[in-house]
Amino acid sequence: MTNVKTTFTQAIFPIALFFLLLLFGLLVYPQLFGGSRLPLEVMVLIAITISCLQLFYLGYSWDEIQKHIVKKVGESIPVVLILFAIGVLIGSWIVSGTIPMLIYYGISIVSADWIYVFAFLICIVFSLLTGTSWGSAGTIGIVMISIAEIYGASLPITAAAVVGGSFFGDKMSPLSDTTNIASLATNVHVFDHIRSMMYTTGPSAILAALLYFFLSPGFSSAELNLAGQADAIESTLSELDMLFNFNLLLLLPLILVIWGSVRKKPIFLTLLGSAWLAMLLALFFQNVSFGDVFNSFNKGFNISMVPGGADLKSNVIGILNRGGLYNLIEGIVISILIFAFIGVLDVIDAIPTALRSIMNKIKSNRQAVATTLTATWITNLMASNQYATSFIIGAAFNKKFDQMKIKRKVLSRSLEDAGTMMENLAPWTPSGIFMATTLGVSVWEYAPFQFLSIINIIVAYIFALTGIACFYGKK
Repeated sequence: MTNVKTTFTQAIFPIALFFLLLLFGLLVYPQLFGGSRLPLEVMVLIAITISCLQLFYLGYSWDEIQKHIVKKVGESIPVVLILFAIGVLIGSWIVSGTIPMLIYYGISIVSADWIYVFAFLICIVFSLLTGTSWGSAGTIGIVMISIAEIYGASLPITAAAVVGGSFFGDKMSPLSDTTNIASLATNVHVFDHIRSMMYTTGPSAILAALLYFFLSPGFSSAELNLAGQADAIESTLSELDMLFNFNLLLLLPLILVIWGSVRKKPIFLTLLGSAWLAMLLALFFQNVSFGDVFNSFNKGFNISMVPGGADLKSNVIGILNRGGLYNLIEGIVISILIFAFIGVLDVIDAIPTALRSIMNKIKSNRQAVATTLTATWITNLMASNQYATSFIIGAAFNKKFDQMKIKRKVLSRSLEDAGTMMENLAPWTPSGIFMATTLGVSVWEYAPFQFLSIINIIVAYIFALTGIACFYGKK
């Protein structure tokens, strides 16, 4: 194995290269040259290629590089399995009638005038109960998107509300894996960690809810043409009622997801178990064949599977024709490529090396907390893994916080303020990929309206620089 001491310049080169490629392909090229955004997958492949050339120049062999890539791609398998499970879950919940029923009754419960507020608050409640942002967006989030589509509301704003609400619970729930990992990485009790996060996330959630309230058609001037859509809404309801047989047992797949989350069962097995349960319900209650139920798992639900569905030409088709193993295939490909690039970075320990150089420049409490926030979101954008980010930043800053007598619950809070909450705003991270592919709205479209994460990071920096809720000098 090559033993080369990595300098700061060598470590920062592939990281800077990656961000420059993203900046050019996703922002500069479409804005200055008038083209569409360049494929993210190609940008990552270019970064991998040039970074490998750098490693060859430094004396590393392909076997060494490949070993790190294989190891890191192996770590992406849990993400890939969840993406597969969500795709299957969507298809099975539609063919069973679970999602159609939630949409049907959701239209009568959720007011079109306050659709964005409802989307935000409902996802907050569900994610607090389950502790999973992905599970919330992949279930209740899809229902809210479908309702917004029927009403003709803004899908980017609805998606942003769904993402923000889902991540609030993912951050604040004691059932959340990222919440427990952040407290574990900093040796802080999980409830001390949650109470510390309330200082930044609580006010941010209130402000975000107010913004969704002001943007809602019931308050803003952007009124929905409900009168003109009344016939379409009525047609949608009647067609859903005609195509599916609704009953309370169709809620069992949803209840199973909540139960599995509360009981801390593996999320992959919980989602898959819910999908199999939905399959049985489809066979018992819906007019679909055994083969079509299996096909809904593989290629997703198609309205032609239901008697009379092939003759429909309404927006029900666009709402229900989705799901299956291949539904999130684009996200799966990007995830694998991102983890492969991270494997290349690991050959020279690029991220830890860059962090060590930064640590020596911290002189004050305010610098320590602000640097933690910055290092966390940059590391998470590069590592695309909040678990790894929590342990990398935790290990790097734990002693520094102790030396400067800053409570570690400020460190644990910072890991989530700049890590968990910011990950969904980047289109190449697993969370960004998942949200975009699941909700059908790109990160670039929903990000400007994802107020919770935006406000939260601003509040976190303000508190760091002013000392508010950072307990500087407190015993």
